[in-house]
Amino acid sequence: MGNPTIVLIHGAFGDASSWRPVFDRLVGDGHTVLAPPNPLRGLPYDASYTASVIDQLDGPVVLVGHSYGGTVITVAGTSDKVAGLVYVAGVVPDEGETVNSLQERFPSLAMGPLVRPTVLPDGSVEASIDPARFHDVFCADLPDADAAFMAISQRSVSATAFDDPAAAAAWRSQPSWAVFGTGDRPVAPDLHRFQYERADSTVTEVEGASHFLMLSQPDVVAGVIREAVMASAATRAA
Repeated sequence: MGNPTIVLIHGAFGDASSWRPVFDRLVGDGHTVLAPPNPLRGLPYDASYTASVIDQLDGPVVLVGHSYGGTVITVAGTSDKVAGLVYVAGVVPDEGETVNSLQERFPSLAMGPLVRPTVLPDGSVEASIDPARFHDVFCADLPDADAAFMAISQRSVSATAFDDPAAAAAWRSQPSWAVFGTGDRPVAPDLHRFQYERADSTVTEVEGASHFLMLSQPDVVAGVIREAVMASAATRAA
């Protein structure tokens, strides 16, 4: 059946380029990797789009989600093609839960106003992060220049996305792995621990790493994904 294809799903306020250091390491090992765009139009749309990407692939898939992308793979990952889930500082709702309902249980460590709403001509609202706060909150362990570019190139997300309930919880039927930094401020480390324990994930904590740890700690993140791929391939071959 072959090794699983690795599909990398980025989160809100970022884009697929945030996976580049991890991509380089995985492709260097001979893995097949895709990093499609996450539309950020709301959870039902984003999960449906990701599911359509999975449907077009042959063979098994390991889904990897960062931050809000973890919510997307939780809903989209119920396909029979999905052999495993990897959460990279990912949010992991149960069926019916939302990102905001989880955040209310374990509030973010970020202090002060952070999110900026923008009303579009059609009346819909998008959310982005104040560029002046992006570095210290999201990626404090990255160089100033890298953080500055991420702040001005960020992609906004539909303001409804974090209140959309998860229609499914793929972790209830799929094995999962998780990696997060203890310096994560947008998603509290205690929330990570709660989610991943509930999902019975194999967990790696990275001391002091920020929310964008796939950029600051790509060797660790790539290592967790490799572990998931190897375990998933072995399970499928058994």
